[in-house]
Amino acid sequence: MSENLSSILDANSKYAESFGEKADLAMPPARKFAILTCMDARLDPAKFAGLSEGDAHVVRNAGGRASDDAIRSLVISSEVLGTKEWFVIHHSNCGMETFTNEKISGDLKSTFDTKEGYFINWLTIPDREESVREDVNRLRNHPLVSRDIRISGYIFDVKTGKLIEVVKG
Repeated sequence: MSENLSSILDANSKYAESFGEKADLAMPPARKFAILTCMDARLDPAKFAGLSEGDAHVVRNAGGRASDDAIRSLVISSEVLGTKEWFVIHHSNCGMETFTNEKISGDLKSTFDTKEGYFINWLTIPDREESVREDVNRLRNHPLVSRDIRISGYIFDVKTGKLIEVVKG
């Protein structure tokens, strides 16, 4: 067993001991909102948004981008589970700002001897604020997103912990 797996299982055992009333949480998020944000380990949406278990849906991917899969999750969040507001939150110093689609596709071709990487839009971020605007606009204009969903866009500053508004909801 790896050291990581061992520590995860130990932590889970302790967590399960005090799980208690969390077993009775409803499936729909209590605060009726969802956050789309980056998978970066420095971001803790529960802490920066003041969340407890059961409060909100959190969808994470590289860059916090409004990819097809993120949209799938957000549409389920609203249409099946009743969220009424979404927050797109990118962040400063994001790894997705450090390369281009062409760069990663070329690197993967060299590593794996395949051109498959060229068929993927990696949704890199050449301009942080513009990427937030693009994602909010993509969500607002998507045919499967209700016009009643309030959608805002922010940048999380990894140096200060503050959310900076880019697009009003």
